Amino acid sequence: GLYPFFVSTTLGTTGCCAFDRLDEIGPVCKEMGAWLHVDASYAGSAFICPEFRPLLNGVEYAQSFNMNPNKWMLVNFDCSAMWVRDSRLIVDAFNVDPMYLKHRHQGEIPDYRHWHIPLGRRFRSLKLWFVMRLYGVEGLQQHIRTQVKLAEQFADLVAKDSRFEMPVPPTMGLVCFRLKASNAVNETLNKNINDTGKIHITPSMIREKYILRFAVCSRFTVLSDITLAWQEVLDQVQSITMVKQVDTEKME
Repeated sequence: GLYPFFVSTTLGTTGCCAFDRLDEIGPVCKEMGAWLHVDASYAGSAFICPEFRPLLNGVEYAQSFNMNPNKWMLVNFDCSAMWVRDSRLIVDAFNVDPMYLKHRHQGEIPDYRHWHIPLGRRFRSLKLWFVMRLYGVEGLQQHIRTQVKLAEQFADLVAKDSRFEMPVPPTMGLVCFRLKASNAVNETLNKNINDTGKIHITPSMIREKYILRFAVCSRFTVLSDITLAWQEVLDQVQSITMVKQVDTEKME
């Protein structure tokens, strides 16, 4: 019969920033000899803060771990950092060693052309080093905590308005919310918000419900931006309500 050989888990899904339970999935992978990969492309940057590290419980079972510093760690696109437990397995899979590529320093340092399909690679580590050097651990921690706090403040505004609901709790820098209305109404709301060009909100679907995703991303975001964004949401809700009233009057 068939049996799993590779399991991909996610810490911070794109749709709603959900977290897989590595401490439950990991032992199963170990028992079956399956490769456990962890995709923490967005939320991985948050683990620089100790208070978020419980979400990493079970990571010791992982064979590979990936995160994107360009998403939440102030590094310009693109930059993806990947760790593997046993790099020899990667090298054995991608090794390309014809005569014209041999050199006298082989084996002295990691030769990353054996780690992936293309022979060449960009020097992405330099810009990551500059960011880490510029901000330091405490600076990066402050950046993450500030954005999480701003997202919580936006969530507080949503919670105070009975017309809205949050299908999932706000997590990290992401708030998922929607009007207590049909998917079509929420889709219209999202479209109208983006059409004005003041703010940009991306949608998703959770349990067949259309949701709006408010994400704090820029290092320049401050509380006044949160207030402005929420006011824009309210303005567009009011606009939709007025259009609906006019249409109702015409029908009458």
